[in-house]
Parts: sequence; structure tokens; C-alpha cells
Amino acid sequence: MHRESAQSDIRALGECTVGAVFFEFAGAPGSAARRRRYRTEVTERRLLLVNGPNLNLLGTRQPEIYGATTLAQIDERVAVLAAEFGLAVRAVQSNHEGVLIDQIHAARADCAGIIINPGAYSHTSVAIADALIAVELPVAEVHLSNIHRREPFRHHSYVSAVAEMVIAGAGPLGYEMAVRYLAGRLTP
Repeated sequence: MHRESAQSDIRALGECTVGAVFFEFAGAPGSAARRRRYRTEVTERRLLLVNGPNLNLLGTRQPEIYGATTLAQIDERVAVLAAEFGLAVRAVQSNHEGVLIDQIHAARADCAGIIINPGAYSHTSVAIADALIAVELPVAEVHLSNIHRREPFRHHSYVSAVAEMVIAGAGPLGYEMAVRYLAGRLTP
């Protein structure tokens, strides 16, 4: 599907109000199951693609860890693949936590799901995790490297606790996996 025709299909969808749906998630062993409510009221079929601090340097920053693919190339791959599923993409990258939170909040009005690589904020930002909970959209978390094979402080992610799916260590392919997952989740 060409990008232009996908966008006209999106406009033709108009507004659809369905309400909310609840999903049960099994908690950690010995803990109570968690219940999460997701908004199903979506004005457009759009994904928010969020990239956190230092990801603007992809392609040049530590290519032995993060690879040679640039953020612009990732954004383009995500947009092309999403269009094949009839989804538009709004991409944002910032080195500032508040900017990312504002974009996550804005997604509530016009996005159906969020793909996020919070970068270093994975390990430090309760505020980003809280924003993701607040917008009540399905979330896929992506990490280019396997954070569990790196320094111990990188092993914990606040975002993982609120994401429906987490992909770590698949490189740029992880973003494509996230698009496919969310497209499947958003298809009635």
C-alpha cells in the first residue's frame, strides 16, 4: 500500500467510538493479577513513535552496541511498515523528559498505540511510566540492545512494567516487530 493512499484511507475512517476494554495480566509469581483498562475510543489509526535521549545520535554513537542504522532510517521503516497496515505514524525524539511526556499525553487525542524506546529514561523515569498508564493506550517498548546483557543498572525498566510487549536486543528490527504487534492488536 502506498503511503498516500494509506493516509486517505485513514481520513476516511473518521471517528469511531467504542468505549473501553479491560485486559487481565498475570502478575509476578505470588502477586495478584493486574487489570488494565485501555481506551478504544480512537479518532485516527495512528501510532506514536517515541525515542528518548541520545537516540538522535544513532548511526554514530557506539555503533558496536547500537548499530549503524540512523534514527531517520528507523522512522522511515516504521512509517512504511505501518502504512501497510493502514496506520499513520507520528515520530518524536527528545533528550528532554518533559517533551516526551507532553507528546505521550497528546497521543491520547489522536493515536491508537505507542511504540517507545525510552533510552536511559527506561531505568529512571517513573514520570514516563505514569504518563503511559494515564493515556490508556497499548504500549510496545523497544530497545536496540539487550539491556539485560549490559550494565546492571540497565536491567530494570519502569516502562516494561506498563508495556504490553517488550523487545530488547533485536536492533532496528525490534521497531518493526512492535508495529506488527500493535497493528495486530488494533485490528478488530
